[in-house]
Amino acid sequence: MEPVLFYGVPSGCSFGSIVALEWLGKPYRLSRVEMVKEDFMSGDYRFINPVGGTPALITGSGAVLTESIAILNHLGAESTDTGLAFAQATEEFDRLNRMLAFLNTSFFNSFAPLWYVYEHGGDEAAKAALRDYGGFKVRKAHADLDRMLGDKQWLLGDRKTLADAYFFGIARWTDYHDVVKRADYPNIERLYRQLEEDPAVKFAHAIEDEKPAQSAGGYLGNISVDDALKRVRPNG
Repeated sequence: MEPVLFYGVPSGCSFGSIVALEWLGKPYRLSRVEMVKEDFMSGDYRFINPVGGTPALITGSGAVLTESIAILNHLGAESTDTGLAFAQATEEFDRLNRMLAFLNTSFFNSFAPLWYVYEHGGDEAAKAALRDYGGFKVRKAHADLDRMLGDKQWLLGDRKTLADAYFFGIARWTDYHDVVKRADYPNIERLYRQLEEDPAVKFAHAIEDEKPAQSAGGYLGNISVDDALKRVRPNG
């Protein structure tokens, strides 16, 4: 059975997992999760992921896996021959895992206060404090990553890895939150613009926007959440 990736719209960090699947080139399907629907957090998708987030993956063996780093490492472990990921216990794997961890715990997490303000109402003074705090965290994360990237072409060196896929899905969030100018971080800006031209990134954008999408060959089409559930739920 081919894997099924549940991706969240609008603009979920699951974007990076779509890009990764395209780069890896193996057969897969996608299942769209509309995160803005009122019944999303209490609906059937909770059977897949009890905390309600995306991405989630039904693996080729029928197991369910959640969290971006776990999914990317799972996909990478099956494709170490591509150069996009590496065998565990190697120095290259450790460097990739470290970068994925930074992107998740620092880069991703820096946006959390801003997403709260964006998605919720509340007291204006509290929202202003969250915006200030979130802006500080986002600027620090950008400055740290810009230094880490330096003059390297990709996050880990002279070839792209799954970390670059994950990076792009998060970095685009500055379009929602006017707290940082990407151009102030030239190394990040360079990497972002380079990835914008990647066919897999363009494919993932088209998938999110429900426009005609040209896959590199692995994409087998969309499947509804209900139909995907039948693959893992007892008695369908």
